[in-house]
Amino acid sequence: MKKLTLIAACLFLTLFVLTSPVLAKRISLDITSADARKIIFAIPWFQSAGSTSDANLDRSLADSLAKALVFHGIIDVLPNQRVVGSGASDWARLGADYGVIGRYSVSKDQINMEVRLFDAADEKMLMGKAYKGPLDERDLMIYKFTDAIINELTGAPGLATTQIGFVTPPSDKPEREVFITDILGRKMRQITRHRNLVVSPRFSPDGAYLAYTSYHSGNQNLYITDLRQSKTTRVISRRKGMNLAPAWSPDAETMVVTLSFQGNPDLYLINRRGEILRQLTKRTGINVSPSFSPDGRHIVFVSDRSGKPQLYLMELSSGNTQRLTFEGVENAEPSWSPVENLVVYSSLRGGIYQLCTIDPFNIGSSTQITSDQTHHETPSWSPDGNQIIFAKRDGKGHKVYGIMKNGLHQRMLFSLPGSQTYPRWAVKPY
Repeated sequence: MKKLTLIAACLFLTLFVLTSPVLAKRISLDITSADARKIIFAIPWFQSAGSTSDANLDRSLADSLAKALVFHGIIDVLPNQRVVGSGASDWARLGADYGVIGRYSVSKDQINMEVRLFDAADEKMLMGKAYKGPLDERDLMIYKFTDAIINELTGAPGLATTQIGFVTPPSDKPEREVFITDILGRKMRQITRHRNLVVSPRFSPDGAYLAYTSYHSGNQNLYITDLRQSKTTRVISRRKGMNLAPAWSPDAETMVVTLSFQGNPDLYLINRRGEILRQLTKRTGINVSPSFSPDGRHIVFVSDRSGKPQLYLMELSSGNTQRLTFEGVENAEPSWSPVENLVVYSSLRGGIYQLCTIDPFNIGSSTQITSDQTHHETPSWSPDGNQIIFAKRDGKGHKVYGIMKNGLHQRMLFSLPGSQTYPRWAVKPY
């Protein structure tokens, strides 16, 4: 990826940073009510600062910003035909809370972009930023400004510059490899090249590493790929039998994995070199799919020790374990929120895998958040803990869907060829 240069972090600083009305209007990304009103934006087409205008580029820049904002689940954008030719003085009358004005110029393969956020009520500019870089990186510039808007309005980082990983076949080939794409599915990059089956990808909390299991050697071996400049891949466990489902600790120094070299699939704590630090379960059924609590003191995992796959909670310091789930025929694929004590998982109910959430320290608190009659599998949290991505059965294959943690705003994130499974969020766009 060509380097994108941020030439000015801010064009203007408002004189009312500590007392600005926008602070009083700050909204929470944690929408818990179905009646919660979304924030309305007006985004006219961007304007060329040059002597000629490219209508397609004018429209596509505004469209990219609109889609990136709507992705967050808390924002709606007025239809473009309602805001064509409008300015800040028109937006409140049109029903907008905020508006954006964007200008750009293109020289050869470079683009200069200036984008400004306005409060529609008082027509005051809240923030402005300027970007310069290759024309083919214009989406990244838009994503950066999107995240700046989300941070300005909520005080929390946005998700637009994050990326989403998944397993899919490359170019209609039979193998399954890990790919990463931006949030709108526009720029996809292949990460693994094992020419075989790859499963259970897991990004480290800092987004620097990807751990996964590959079958290319004939065994289920565990690998780590450095996603930074070195882009190196190394095996960390090729013990006989299973080497599956790595779960990163919050500090990214250790992982919990399923190993079966002693016969039974049990959970082990290992370091990044693959050395076993401790065995966590001992011959109590099949134990898989671990996920760490945000403080690193507990894990939730799946075991069939009671006869069917169910979720269990373990305190790592003592090894004390208790069953969490009692509803549903089977419960599997847990993912612990990175910011709170809330676990999302797939629950087999009425013959369909639905998504549910549960407070692991409040047994009986399970809440079903999907109900449509198709399978919802391998859920995973967004870095801010407000959204969940998952693989949804779509005909013979799967597509990546997103949903707010309370079950609202379910939608397909992007439509790509083939089937996409095991979706996971990457914090940084490598």
